[in-house]
Amino acid sequence: MNRPALLVAVALTASTGLLLTACGSGGSTDSASDKIKGADSSGAKASASPSAPTSKDRAGRPRITLPKEFQANFEGWTNSDPKLQAILDDGREELRSEYAAVIEADLNSDAVAFYNSDATLVTAHKWIKQFVDDDESLIGSVTAFDPQVHINDTGSGVLFYCVDERKASTKNRRTAKVTTTANKPENVIQYRNRLDKNPQGVWKTTSSTVAPGACGR
Repeated sequence: MNRPALLVAVALTASTGLLLTACGSGGSTDSASDKIKGADSSGAKASASPSAPTSKDRAGRPRITLPKEFQANFEGWTNSDPKLQAILDDGREELRSEYAAVIEADLNSDAVAFYNSDATLVTAHKWIKQFVDDDESLIGSVTAFDPQVHINDTGSGVLFYCVDERKASTKNRRTAKVTTTANKPENVIQYRNRLDKNPQGVWKTTSSTVAPGACGR
């Protein structure tokens, strides 16, 4: 989904990809303890998709739903370590919350605020606002794959993953015009996130950067 230069400026990246969620906000994930072995350090989800939570849990996690017109698929988002699985789960829901906010044209999404820190929430809001201002929604599908997760020496969670946006499009709510994503390597984007656990046990995203074209699919 090619986007105007304004979105590129907001996202702080040269990528033409659409779904640059919260990139460049809240600092960097590039400290030595935040690197994932084997991940590209330059510049800049084949298992079944986990089901969305059916209700709020003890921490108050919101239920996030996506329409049939837009699917977010997650490949391999499982880990035998419960602590790492918790990071994967909250990292997945953070991404889904932003897709849902765009589709619902919800600038003040409770779910987006729930999974983001104050720092990353600012950029997430700007990203969502681009679509609301342009009266556009999302259709098609994205696939999030190759999640790599660990807990660094400061106790923060580090989550790298790739998102293939090439089967997704934007659709204007008023005109129904569809703009498709170019089938280019740069529209497979690696996200490099840091998450911190709050007193309620939720892993909130506290910084996020992106590396377009770094995933090799």
